[in-house]
Amino acid sequence: MVEHNLGDEHAPTIEEIEGVADYEVQLESLNQWQIAWRRFKRHRLAVIGSVLFIGMCLVAILGPVIFPYNFLDIKKPDVLVFAGRPPSWVSGDFSPFLLMGETARFQRDVFTLVINGARLSLIIGVGSTVISVVIGALWGGIAGYFGGILDSVMMRIVDSLLAVPILFLILVFSRFLGRGSWVTVLLIFGFFGWLGIARLVRSLFLSLREEQFVDAARAVGVSDQRIIIRHILPNALSPIIVSATLGVAGVIVSEAFVSFLGFGVDPNTPTWGNILSNSLEFVNQGNWWWAFFPGLAIVITVLGINFMGDGLRDALDPRSRA
Repeated sequence: MVEHNLGDEHAPTIEEIEGVADYEVQLESLNQWQIAWRRFKRHRLAVIGSVLFIGMCLVAILGPVIFPYNFLDIKKPDVLVFAGRPPSWVSGDFSPFLLMGETARFQRDVFTLVINGARLSLIIGVGSTVISVVIGALWGGIAGYFGGILDSVMMRIVDSLLAVPILFLILVFSRFLGRGSWVTVLLIFGFFGWLGIARLVRSLFLSLREEQFVDAARAVGVSDQRIIIRHILPNALSPIIVSATLGVAGVIVSEAFVSFLGFGVDPNTPTWGNILSNSLEFVNQGNWWWAFFPGLAIVITVLGINFMGDGLRDALDPRSRA
């Protein structure tokens, strides 16, 4: 019987072990925002919406520089020309300068109008939303954190303002603040658009103030102001961002609506709503391109913002999978 001597087998020495490469698995630690960004990139509609919105913002910033145009420079002719020219790709006579056609009456390029109108429409949408978020977060945060009688009084004020139609407020305040000014429209939408955000923030603060980390902060003597700003607000930031994103789309549509009715920005100031309003009497004459392209710009922008808001909602939801 042959016996195998295990001791004769070659055993690795210490020098050989140390020479072997040390492969260690390193786990990457991601914070909340990195996880949210990873989720957001996987949301295809959100990425497409972000590209559309960012592209429209670039058009609003760079467009008026490349294609300068001023409504105030228009001089009314003695005889108005009521025939506009359709887009060059429709008429068959292709021209890079008439991609969206030409308006009737003043013979203005629709492409230039849409590009110049993007700036004020987006400024009003984003600017008023920023004002609304700041006011709504402060109002709802104070009411939700302190509660009691203060909460009841503050929220009854919100309920009272919600009962007043925004169109009526625009008519009243535009008379005192200067009718037709885009700054007036921005301020009106900003100072009366925070009501929904205030109710959202209040509900979040009512829930978060009962969490254990807030009790621990109170136990070590942290001030109420620091608890609100450093502990509760960051945890409530995700729903606020989503609500603000969707609010921009709502303001853009509302501005176009009130300008179309003649109660918003001055007709001589280019916005998408004003372009639609100016084209109203000529659409029946076959000038469909005058209203189609600014309306298309509004649809693309609003869809992009809504897609982006849906992606942010899914990405910032802590209950969704990374």
